Amino acid sequence: MRKLLAATLGVLSAIGGFVDIGDLVAASQAGARFGMAHAWVLLVGVLGICAYAEMAGRIAAVSGRAVFDLVRERLGPRVALLNLVASWLVTVITLAAELGGVALALQLATGLSYLLWVPAAAVAVWLVLWRLRFELIERIFGLAGMALLVFAVALFALPTDWAKLGHGALYLSSDGASWSVYWFVAVALFASTVSPYEVFFFSSGGVEEKWSAADLAHARSNVLIGFPVGGFLALSLIAVATVAYHPSGTSLDTLDQVARPVVTALGGAGLAVAVLAFFAVTFGAALETGLSAAYAAAQYFGWQWGKRVSPREAARFHSVLLVSVLLGMLMLMTTVDPIRLTEYMLVLSAVVLPLTYLPILVVANDRSYLGDRVNGRWMNLLGALFLLLIVAASVAAIPLAIITRMGH
Repeated sequence: MRKLLAATLGVLSAIGGFVDIGDLVAASQAGARFGMAHAWVLLVGVLGICAYAEMAGRIAAVSGRAVFDLVRERLGPRVALLNLVASWLVTVITLAAELGGVALALQLATGLSYLLWVPAAAVAVWLVLWRLRFELIERIFGLAGMALLVFAVALFALPTDWAKLGHGALYLSSDGASWSVYWFVAVALFASTVSPYEVFFFSSGGVEEKWSAADLAHARSNVLIGFPVGGFLALSLIAVATVAYHPSGTSLDTLDQVARPVVTALGGAGLAVAVLAFFAVTFGAALETGLSAAYAAAQYFGWQWGKRVSPREAARFHSVLLVSVLLGMLMLMTTVDPIRLTEYMLVLSAVVLPLTYLPILVVANDRSYLGDRVNGRWMNLLGALFLLLIVAASVAAIPLAIITRMGH
């Protein structure tokens, strides 16, 4: 338990990245439509995000600076500005989707329209970011997100054919749909597991916690515990949707449908835990994305930043944070469907992924920042292979979205 508490930054980063509103939608839809045929995407995502999060954490611990803090200095202001604009826009859209997820979870709990909950969710996110200490945010929302284990528990109560489930994970199959739809879902699921804000938040969180080179083992434990946990929870979502919806070919379009198999398996108690989990993971991800938007802007422009710094001393950082939350709220108040917004967010996220991950690989090989702590041969090989996958997903995202009409 002590190790898990020590790794709460990694758990929060991973739960925000692997099982935020994007994965609640993408993983469940993948399971309902294709069974376990996309399980490999999560495995690849876990390996890749572990490699890049380790680099980002090492950069923060050794240099004492967050990744984005070094991008402008290392790559120049023009490249860094392109990185900033793209990542900030995607992060704000992601923040809007996460606020929508919070509102949908509250709608599921109360029966009141999610639109009534959107302003309350935005105010609550702002208040938590303004008042709670960074360590409390990590532990409360990182560990509360573990309530998603209810989906793994539900698998044992549902009529699960374990042999069939395992067999489905070992073979690629479009299961009667076109292969273009299969690959569109794969790209969306991949983007949901390696969202750009994950590494910004993780490395900036390391600086917030004042990591040094002596904390490298602690940083790695965050990565090696947190992100595999997130991947396992996302895999549970796919598996439950596979058992509950795939045999009948039912399409999955709402958060209520995501929770329904847990209710079937565990009754009202299961629903209560599922709603708590939905709230915790989307609220935690909203905190991450809000902070990440402010981190990126402040680090690019060289402003004072950080949760530990008072609003008076870091006024521009806190102003960007407030504006980002307000923009997310206003986006939802146009009555855009949060689920559809999530689907578009995943496509845009896939497009900008290279702008996020390439700078990390570059800085992780720069001895002027890391000295003898630069990447070794095997880490560079893994990083390069994963970067190729990221570029392929980025190039394919929009054509596949057009060809498949967003997978529908």
